[in-house]
Amino acid sequence: MPSLQSNYRLRMKRKLNLPVVKLQGVEVSRLTDLIAQAKAKDPQMGLDLEREFKALSSRLAFGLNFERHRPEVVELPRRPVRKGDKVRVLPERGSTAKGDQRLWLVRGVAKVKGNLIARLELKGDTGSEMQDVSVDDLVVVAEFRDYIFPGLISTGKVAQGGDKPFHTVINGENYHVLEALTYTHRGKVDVIYIDPPYNTGAKDWKYNNDYVESEDLYRHSKWLAFMERRLRIAKKLLNPSDSILICAIDENEVHRLGLLLQQVFEGVRMQMITTVINPKGASLGGDFARVEEYLFILYFGGRVVPEVRDMLDESKNAAASRTVKWSSLIRGGAQGVRTDSPGAFYPVFIDCDRSRIHSFGEPLPWEQPRESVAAPNGTVVVWPPNHLSGVEGRWGIGPEKARELLAIGALRLGKIDPARGKFPMSYLSSGIMEKVDSGEIETVGRKPDGTLIVRYPENTKVTQPKTVWKMPSHNAGEYGSKLLFSLLPQRKFPFPKSLYAVEDVLSFFLSKKLNATVLDFFSGSGTTVHAVMRLNRRDEGRRQCIAVTNNEVAVAEQLLLRTQGKRPGDTEWEELGICEYITKPRVKAAITGLTPDGNPVDGDYKFVDEFPIAEGLEENAEFFTLTYETPVAVSHNLAFERVAPLLWLRAGSRGRRIDSLPLNGWEVADNYGLLTNLDQAEAFCAAFQKTDGLRIAYIVTNDDRRFQAIARTLPESVEPIRLYESYLSNFKFANGE
Repeated sequence: MPSLQSNYRLRMKRKLNLPVVKLQGVEVSRLTDLIAQAKAKDPQMGLDLEREFKALSSRLAFGLNFERHRPEVVELPRRPVRKGDKVRVLPERGSTAKGDQRLWLVRGVAKVKGNLIARLELKGDTGSEMQDVSVDDLVVVAEFRDYIFPGLISTGKVAQGGDKPFHTVINGENYHVLEALTYTHRGKVDVIYIDPPYNTGAKDWKYNNDYVESEDLYRHSKWLAFMERRLRIAKKLLNPSDSILICAIDENEVHRLGLLLQQVFEGVRMQMITTVINPKGASLGGDFARVEEYLFILYFGGRVVPEVRDMLDESKNAAASRTVKWSSLIRGGAQGVRTDSPGAFYPVFIDCDRSRIHSFGEPLPWEQPRESVAAPNGTVVVWPPNHLSGVEGRWGIGPEKARELLAIGALRLGKIDPARGKFPMSYLSSGIMEKVDSGEIETVGRKPDGTLIVRYPENTKVTQPKTVWKMPSHNAGEYGSKLLFSLLPQRKFPFPKSLYAVEDVLSFFLSKKLNATVLDFFSGSGTTVHAVMRLNRRDEGRRQCIAVTNNEVAVAEQLLLRTQGKRPGDTEWEELGICEYITKPRVKAAITGLTPDGNPVDGDYKFVDEFPIAEGLEENAEFFTLTYETPVAVSHNLAFERVAPLLWLRAGSRGRRIDSLPLNGWEVADNYGLLTNLDQAEAFCAAFQKTDGLRIAYIVTNDDRRFQAIARTLPESVEPIRLYESYLSNFKFANGE
């Protein structure tokens, strides 16, 4: 029975027309009173309680309910310690202990006897605790409920793609990188592909700096809270009228993830694909051996699945994608040795100045040395490379057939690199040429070197794609782990996706989007950006990928490094992190065709587009590390070098970047311009009027009236953006906690 006091309180609320709500037997009004008292004593705790109370009171009676754990934190080991920072005290070097996990506030930093010492304060229930600690023994911590003002520092790039846009690999906490992208790519992303931690309980991911293990009673709700935060920001990045979200997962969280996606993206069409990735099966003890994983696909706007492919019938894929397969002139497999076909061991003469095949020699007799063959003037001689077994290899066809195919444009030379002995050649097989002759494959033109441009007709009839996929090319062991080992010999990464599996699912939605932007914020080994680059080669696309990963060091390596006296932030530690040790080197190897040691990558790409991996890819990529700036430094132009990459990304990440403040007050790059001195506005606007391809004009001013006046003089096709008002206001409202 309710007490007289509670009955009186209810009557008074009704009399005053106040809402009376009960939440699990507790009056909501009483909770709000208690929260108000908590705010008075501890404002931050009061806000935290209010946030959790609102989340709890808004839950549906049915659906996915889970604990939204306290906001996450991330350690920033290479970030300088500044006054006002939150920090943790690191354990002593050589210790494997976890260390002090409490957050201290830096009240000041001073130099004492040549060493920088931070004055720290810890607020507790019994008052404040103070201590002085060397900044070398501190690590800065960012809480997810804090506002961030991001920047980027370039850590290298590889450019082999001419004027194509740059793919970007960002080393940073993905939640904060997603926040940064709300400034550069809000509503602009065409496809998001993610392969998040599967939450197996085997220390495959962290929550608040702790590995989540199978014994953790809250591991599922922690995972859901972790995912929900990131998906809510990702939602802001997708083009609401025409985009796709793809999320890979296994049986550990498949059902929870499905419900979470339905709640975060309410009303969006969603399907689940079952895909076989391990035909041999993974042993699960006494259970059925698992062979599959799952793909959730969400369709935004009017996107539909094109009726062009059947993932249960591999033979239909080439025709469905309109891509005609060119075979490498180098014969692979067990028969790819000279002894198997001596007539296919002959010289090819290359005109390096014109990047063309000059002619083919005759098969070399066994007793005749290679050195006896003289190359025609202006050419170099190329022999079949050695087989993987170390013996002499051979070409896939004889010299007469090669001459015939060259004459009709069915044998081509790829991008050569004489200094490295790189002369990739490929041809159209007899089976393909029969289809060309019969009209089953169309000839749509020729390239400048005379090479045929061939495609399957658009009206090729193929069964509608099904929701179960069983493709040999999706074998994660063969075309994930082994392929990665070829690119990065002796380097290990757990369970990389098959390159061709990611390429296939992306090609469904990107086949007609040659300038698409793809985002992967759980990039791991970099399979997604590799797949996007492969797609570009197949149809001469200019798609770009943003790959986000952290630099976490594997558990076993962490223990070894700590016993050696190393800790996060040390060079020896950071160079073994995922981004530095796997992702960046993999992207470089894919573009250059060289391993980190400078050797040509062994093996060929398979299936739709076959050619030597060592041929590389004509693409551009740049690597960045996320930084954390102060709004004062940004607004006073003191952080421009770190904000500059964000301005370049927003403008399309193509061409030259303005990396420093222009001395004459303005500058124009390939895609955008920057005005820092408003007295130079006339010259700045004149440059925009006579320069094609400019998309954005960044104007640095606090005077909105003058900004509007300058904006009116710019071409209508140019987007004027006021700095740093647009930047600062974006991140003041970007925080989702």
